[in-house]
Amino acid sequence: MSAPRYDLPETDAFTQPYWDAATEGLLLIRRCADCGAAHHYPREFCPRCWSENVTWERASGRATLYTWSVVHRNDLPPFGHRVPYTPAVVDLAEGPRMMTEIVGCPESELRIGMDVRVAFRTGEAVSVPVFRPV
Repeated sequence: MSAPRYDLPETDAFTQPYWDAATEGLLLIRRCADCGAAHHYPREFCPRCWSENVTWERASGRATLYTWSVVHRNDLPPFGHRVPYTPAVVDLAEGPRMMTEIVGCPESELRIGMDVRVAFRTGEAVSVPVFRPV
């Protein structure tokens, strides 16, 4: 029996369009048709006005780095093989903040407000959005 995968999201019927788009290299967000607010993580309602009139929208993939941390030790599989890694929060160009990971950038070069662009970790059951410097 293999160890549980803590690094892969659980998909369901509602989020399947998000994961399908990620497989194609596209980042989706949700936008409310009533108040116009964009949000991420995907929800079936608008967290601003509570409307259920929300739809999927293709995001530009552009963002700025809001904050990050560098993990040097993690005993949960498969994270131990990835250390050090950089979990982060980015501000998407469309407005929402998104939890993610920064890849392709040494810790010493990270700066709050730096421009980053979405990339995707592939080769698993789902493609996961990560961000790298522009």
